[in-house]
Amino acid sequence: MQEDLVYCKQEWKPGNMLYPVPAVMVTVADKRGQDNIITVAWTGTVCTNPPMVYISVRPERYSYHMIAETGEFVINLTTKDLAYATDYCGVKSGRDTDKFASLRLTRQKAAKVTPPLIGESPVNIECRVTKCIELGSHHMFLAEVAAVHASEAYMDEAGKFHLEQAGPVVYSHGAYYDLKNILGTFGYSVRKKKR
Repeated sequence: MQEDLVYCKQEWKPGNMLYPVPAVMVTVADKRGQDNIITVAWTGTVCTNPPMVYISVRPERYSYHMIAETGEFVINLTTKDLAYATDYCGVKSGRDTDKFASLRLTRQKAAKVTPPLIGESPVNIECRVTKCIELGSHHMFLAEVAAVHASEAYMDEAGKFHLEQAGPVVYSHGAYYDLKNILGTFGYSVRKKKR
């Protein structure tokens, strides 16, 4: 019975159904040095060479003017341990609270940009905006990656980084989920079986 329902589909109005998506905390700062953390789910990779990413932000968000003013931000990957902070930074405004202080998060100095890194994040991606595209409800900030920081806590003896050990989270339809099991690695569908 359940199998038959898979092929039975409803047509809905156009909307964003590309889930799950990464839930990241983005750190920003204005020219006076005032910083903030905003949670973003509309983010992703744009290009490998040069390395580029994007975030999409509503213009009415408190952090928007900081990104527009300085052209810099840091994408901080989130984990199971940071899930509460990730949600908090998405619903509380930086106009009203210092999120670093409220959540007891560690500000770390970035190498190439002004906004700080979140020390508790396993990966921090420093970004410089190359273009802002006004799309409608959100404006997309295209950015080149200026530097990447990866926590040594998740590196093995050979220097390979194991993000899965940090407990990364994703966002889907109003909920946060952790990633538990590997289903396959890139190319496994065509790899020759060992004899």
